[in-house]
Amino acid sequence: MKKLMVAKSAGFCFGVSRAVELVETAARQGSRTLTLGPIIHNRHVVERFRQMGVRVIDTPEEAGAGDTVIIRSHGVSRDVYRHLEATGANIVDATCPFVKRIHKLVAQAEAEGKLPIIIGTPTHPEVEGIAGWCTNCRVFENVEAMEKWVQEENVPPDLPVCMVSQTTSTEILWKKCVNYAKKQFTYLQKFDTICRATECRQREASELSQRCEAMVVVGDLKSSNTGRLAMICREHCNRVYLVDNAGELNPQDFCGVSDVGITAGASTPAWIIKEVNKTMSEITNVEAVQEENFAELLEQSIKTLNTGDKVIGTVTGIGNTEIQVDLGTKHAGYIPYDEVSTDPSVKPEDILKVGDEIEVFVVRVNDQEGTVQLSKKKLDGLKVWDEMADYVENKTTIDAVITEENKGGLVANVKGVRVFIPASQSGVAKGGDMAAMVGKHVQLKITEVNRARRRAIGSIRAVTSEQRKAAQEKIWSEIEVGKKYHGVVKSLTSYGAFVDIGGVDGMVHVSELSWNHIKNPAEVVKVGDEIDVYVISFDPEKHKISLGYKTDEMNPWNQFMSKYSVGDVVEAKIVKLMTFGAFAEILPGVDGLIHISQISDRRIGKPEDVLSEGQVVKVMITDIGENKRISLSIRALLEQNPEDAE
Repeated sequence: MKKLMVAKSAGFCFGVSRAVELVETAARQGSRTLTLGPIIHNRHVVERFRQMGVRVIDTPEEAGAGDTVIIRSHGVSRDVYRHLEATGANIVDATCPFVKRIHKLVAQAEAEGKLPIIIGTPTHPEVEGIAGWCTNCRVFENVEAMEKWVQEENVPPDLPVCMVSQTTSTEILWKKCVNYAKKQFTYLQKFDTICRATECRQREASELSQRCEAMVVVGDLKSSNTGRLAMICREHCNRVYLVDNAGELNPQDFCGVSDVGITAGASTPAWIIKEVNKTMSEITNVEAVQEENFAELLEQSIKTLNTGDKVIGTVTGIGNTEIQVDLGTKHAGYIPYDEVSTDPSVKPEDILKVGDEIEVFVVRVNDQEGTVQLSKKKLDGLKVWDEMADYVENKTTIDAVITEENKGGLVANVKGVRVFIPASQSGVAKGGDMAAMVGKHVQLKITEVNRARRRAIGSIRAVTSEQRKAAQEKIWSEIEVGKKYHGVVKSLTSYGAFVDIGGVDGMVHVSELSWNHIKNPAEVVKVGDEIDVYVISFDPEKHKISLGYKTDEMNPWNQFMSKYSVGDVVEAKIVKLMTFGAFAEILPGVDGLIHISQISDRRIGKPEDVLSEGQVVKVMITDIGENKRISLSIRALLEQNPEDAE
């Protein structure tokens, strides 16, 4: 034997590792621990747990109140879960996150009126569990079974269906079924639910079997994914040996063989793989043909990892709750979703994708089962405090999101760090609505950092003050009489309105707000209004600016002159009665006099004999004086045509 090679992904997947770890934790807590069915398809692991006091039960009814019942990685149906809840037992759900996702997919599909189709082995516990999350579905082991169903039941092509796959199925089988379904069903929804770790394991097995004269596949005979590995290897290699453990290896099987590959199912623990390797090394020594010390190669591939290490890995899969990471070791690395980012608003799938190389922090190592929990958030958290200190030193302005209102102030998120902003530094006026700031993006400065206490204090006011100061300097350097600004009304007084023109407040006197006589500025503007103003005068030393709002375009007299002339007939409203006549409003701010002699074509004693305030009448403009006096006449219209004055 010249070479002995082990597949990189041989052994526990992270879903299995997670399930095993949950059983170990529960067994150490003291209560009676039960697993609903074997926790994984590996009799050695099950036996080890039996020795730890863990009992395997077949039905929920075997559990009682106070028991800890662990749902295995394959998952269970919705009814089984409900029955477990009814027992009063403490339920620990060790269902693989990838399988959990499929449960949700089929349940949602059925709720939407679609028929769930599951590609997988009908009797496999994972498939049975998936089927139990919908009331009506179809399970097909291969494309031939699907074709038979369509033909025998005359399934209509417009039947809406949703296709999923057993996580340990093969990519070839899935594609065959999908291609057929695409041709058969008009309304097809499909989800590729094959575990990427499974796909990777199968791909490696295929590649390794093409390079080797013999393959050793390690795993329990009941393991579906182990059986598929053996099947894949047999497509390229004539000598494939499926063994449960090292004791089943026969030295005679490897006589005259040059290269041997080793792979293992997802439920095969690391210690069994190691024993197989050791035995194969001994076989090599007997034959005296070993060219390399494979034991050393194995130890290299199983690098020692310690809690607190910083390591670099590659993302191999993204599940519903965890991220799979290849560390280049025999450890199944995983990052729980809540350990991905320091920013709780960030979705893992938005910042990570399969194939990404990332640096992570080692949280917990289980060498016995080959698992390692990782955290990207913790590593980022260590780095972020260095950045926070730099922000203070450099007085850096940074972007943040206000996450909550706190007693005495606000809390912002800066790269996952809770930054407290005192009310006095929030920029909110005293008595203002602090809660309205929640969810808003703001700019702030970090003013204080206590790394030991993991505390940071920030100020929005420091930024706004700088911005306002810069804006003020700009305005005073460029201001001139007549210059126009777009401003915001900040406050009102009895004598005028104060307007912020971009960092500096100017005052619009009440006389400059309107061409009409007004008693209060509120008749024209209100706080918060955006208005265009112009500079009337300014005093840089006293920092006072007088602004104007009314313009020539607003002047009602100019509007009147542009619209009317002598001889025009207009409608006017009687606004005031006098002994000598009546004043009538032609436009707001423009009145004309109807002399008593011009009210009627007959002699009247007083104007109120004919007119009343508020009455609208037709009048003729008879004169426009230089002193802005307008003469109006009703009589002129009566003499021309009595109907015009009606």
